[in-house]
Amino acid sequence: MNNSVPGRLTRSSLVMMLCLVLAGCGFQLRGTGGGSAMPAEWSRMYLASNDPNGELTRIVESTFSASGIVWVPREEAQHILRLGPEMFSQRNLSVNAQARAAEFDLQMSADFMVFDSNRELVMERSTAAVNKQMENDPQNVVGKAEEVRVLQGELRRELAAQILRRISFFAANVE
Repeated sequence: MNNSVPGRLTRSSLVMMLCLVLAGCGFQLRGTGGGSAMPAEWSRMYLASNDPNGELTRIVESTFSASGIVWVPREEAQHILRLGPEMFSQRNLSVNAQARAAEFDLQMSADFMVFDSNRELVMERSTAAVNKQMENDPQNVVGKAEEVRVLQGELRRELAAQILRRISFFAANVE
């Protein structure tokens, strides 16, 4: 291995050039966008949910907050996000030689719509949906049940991120 000063300088220069090229192309890690792409008029929202203490509601709140959205009381909100209930389903994708499920398809969805401060519909009802596949092991029922629970958490986070992206896109294109 070359430990000479010119060799280290070449490697350092190469690493620095790669970093500059990567930064110059606009690449950024997910979640490091420096805030929401929503206009300032959309930054103060109220979240209306049938299940205010539910997992999906809490994840939507934290995802939006991390993107610069401030949750305020209804009377102070510029927009109201109406979040429908989370719908979860699990179906068999394939079976093994013993006619037991070998793979599952896990699906989660939720409806949402946005109203303005006058409670007039701004964004029509839309359904966000995500899914994941998992292999099943009939010999490990407890472990697979835990895996389903973990995957449900991932599905909720993906659902919240999808709702945020859709509303951000809508908000950026209506102003």
